[in-house]
Amino acid sequence: MSFLEYRVSYTPTGLRKVLYFNWFLVLLLIAVAGVGFLMLYSVAGGSLTPWAKPQMQRFALGMGLMFVVGFIPVWFWRSVSGLAYLAALALLVLVEVAGETGMGAQRWLNLGFMRLQPSELAKIGLVMALAAYYDWLDISRVSRPLWLLPPLGLIALPTALVLRQPDLGTALLLVAGGGAMMFFAGVNLLYFLAVAVAGVGLVAAVFLSRGTEWQLLKDYQYGRIDTFLDPSRDPLGAGYHITQSKIALGSGGWTGRGFMQGTQTRLNFLPEKHTDFIFTTLAEEFGFIGGASLLALYMAIVAFCVISALRNRDRYASLLTLGIAMTFFFYFAVNMAMVMGLAPVVGVPLPLVSYGGSAMLVLLLGFGLVQSAHVHRARRK
Repeated sequence: MSFLEYRVSYTPTGLRKVLYFNWFLVLLLIAVAGVGFLMLYSVAGGSLTPWAKPQMQRFALGMGLMFVVGFIPVWFWRSVSGLAYLAALALLVLVEVAGETGMGAQRWLNLGFMRLQPSELAKIGLVMALAAYYDWLDISRVSRPLWLLPPLGLIALPTALVLRQPDLGTALLLVAGGGAMMFFAGVNLLYFLAVAVAGVGLVAAVFLSRGTEWQLLKDYQYGRIDTFLDPSRDPLGAGYHITQSKIALGSGGWTGRGFMQGTQTRLNFLPEKHTDFIFTTLAEEFGFIGGASLLALYMAIVAFCVISALRNRDRYASLLTLGIAMTFFFYFAVNMAMVMGLAPVVGVPLPLVSYGGSAMLVLLLGFGLVQSAHVHRARRK
């Protein structure tokens, strides 16, 4: 046998699978979560309660889930991709009927031991369904108009249900994640150009519809757009969050004020300091260096996922890995842009750092799928 001959039949079995886990990815996830624990401890004034301890418990549960999912062969996840998508849709419909309301939106299901946000599950279910579809579809048909309709429908259904909650941030992430999957599958770039032009038209329609009977967004969502364009118009009202966030970011300088020494956080000027705006707490206490270090960890996670996908000869596994990586990327990119005033405040958490159970567990479930694809890919023997 030639040295360059590739035996695609070899995949690890049994406990040997542990050796083939992407352990660098595991360590990076632990490092990012560790940053989150540290910041939750800080914003609580040097206490593990009420945020850091529950977050640690959820992370431990999520890591266990990731390993269980990673041990299951990727062909199993391919076979249940459609069911996972339908289950996510069913939960979104259930939210409409029996969901709990918080902060003006009906987004959660009360499971007793935790509150589940089905829109987070929809992101993973959508990636799985699109990966299975493009794995089934012949590559020559990917850009034909007729075969574009099913993936567009798969994206539109959960997006419409999430917009009804209303949750504009998650809806945008669903559209972005679905679009990224279509791009990775090889859809012609001209379609994306057409979508960009249509997007400009949609933005114009959003502004023109304001105050009319066919208004496209809720009043509070228009308020967020106004605040994004000019936070100073209402610095003590709608612009308060982003104004205080910018003050905290700027006061950190290069090296920060020191652990648990951030004035914006300590004096409670910074709102939602343990959830959506936790990055500003990090930047105030550890400065530009701390913020850039967290960003480097995030980009390393994405890079390891992309490398794993490129090395995988299975189309479904490769698309699945890239889809999870881009979902993760959109999480932290939108959150960081939001708290720096580069994007409207849309309520997207900082992954594995912000306090919350649904997003963390779902993301670790997603990384379990990445591990499954990595562990069970064909290897040189």
